[in-house]
Formats: sequence, C-alpha cells, structure tokens
Amino acid sequence: MFRDTPVVVKNLLIINVLAYLAMIMLSGQGIDLTNYFGLHFWKSEAFYPHQLVSYMFMHSFTITHLFFNMFAVWMFGRVLEGVWGSKRFLIYYMVTGIGAGIIQLLVIYFRLMPLYNQLSPEELAYILENGYQILQEGKNFSEPVAGQFNLLMNVTTVGASGSVFGVLLAFGMLFPNTELMLMFPPIPIKAKWFVIGYGAIELYSGVANNAGDNVAHFAHLGGMLFGFFMIKYWQKNSNHFY
Repeated sequence: MFRDTPVVVKNLLIINVLAYLAMIMLSGQGIDLTNYFGLHFWKSEAFYPHQLVSYMFMHSFTITHLFFNMFAVWMFGRVLEGVWGSKRFLIYYMVTGIGAGIIQLLVIYFRLMPLYNQLSPEELAYILENGYQILQEGKNFSEPVAGQFNLLMNVTTVGASGSVFGVLLAFGMLFPNTELMLMFPPIPIKAKWFVIGYGAIELYSGVANNAGDNVAHFAHLGGMLFGFFMIKYWQKNSNHFY
C-alpha cells in the first residue's frame, strides 16, 4: 500500500516520522526540539516565525498522536492528491496547517486579554522575563492568574492536526456521500455528516474546556476554516476543479 501512495503524502509521512524519531533521540541528550520547532505565542521569548510551518511536523511524545494524524493523512490525503494533483494538494495541506496555527495564536491572544488586566505591570514584566524559563524547569507560578497567563504565553502547539482537519473537510466536501466506517461505534456514516459532527464536537470542546484538556481545538477548526475558503475559491476560479 505504501508503494502506491502518491508522492506528497508519502513524503509527508516520511518527514513526520523522521521528525518524531529525531525528537525522541535528542530528548535523551537533553535537547527538546519542540522548544525550537513547536509553535509559541508571538510574545513568548521562544517564538520564531518559522514555527508557523515547523510546528505541523512535530508531535507529542505519545506515539498515538503521530499515528492517528499520519493515518488520516494517508487514508484521505492520497485520495485528494489523486484528484487534485500533487502541487494543489501540497498547497492546500500547508495553507490549512499555517491557517490553523494563526487561529491558535489568535485564540491564545483573546484568552490572555482578560488575564492581562488582572496583573500589575510588575507582575507582567516578571512573567515575560522569567516565565518561560520557569516552565522549562517544570515549575509555574502558584498564583492562579499568573500561572494561567504564563501557560498561555509559553504554551507549545505541535502536530499536523490542523492540516488533517483541513484534509477531512476537503474529503467531506468532494465526496459528501461516501460512507465511512467509524471505529467507535462501528457504524457507517456519510462523509458529510462525519465532518459536520466532528467540527461541532471540536467547537463545543474548544469553548467548554477553555484549553483545559491540552488539545488545540480551535486550531483544528482553523484548519477546516482555511480549507473551506480555499476550496470555495478554487471552485469559483477554476474551470477544472473537481
């Protein structure tokens, strides 16, 4: 099956697996690649512009995070690449991933604002100067507002999930009546209802959990949002769009 996988999907799988192996091996030497390649808030001292691209090739140490993302890329991405061609699929994958990262940063910004107003200028200055290093030492501020502010300011976002949700959306829009078999529960469902249901769950989870479950729900929705507008743009401006 891997031999018949189209070139962009195949290389995405290879790059993500190599990045994961490098992260595992270097962590044993005290080097955390996610600090440099994972996405940080733009006011964090750990932020670099390249992270809007590199974060989508990094994953958590839990192997299931990598496996399920890559399985979705292989399962649905190879169909889209076969329909769109390699160039258009790669553009779509990268734009949805970058778009997901932008939405994640905006959500962090809006969550920081009410906390910002509850901290004194001295407290803010201390957190901005020392907060990142304190988290690197496995510590945080005991005061709830300062601790939450520091976590949001220096949180690291990793994973291809933004692009994966964009791929899921595209599959649902192009093949809305294709039946998918869910694992839990094992029942068939049309792709359009799967995508709509998944999006609704992510929206609810993002609002209800307020980032408490350590999952970037709004980044997932950002990938779907950017994917939706890209597909609509292509449909309007391309005579040969599927």
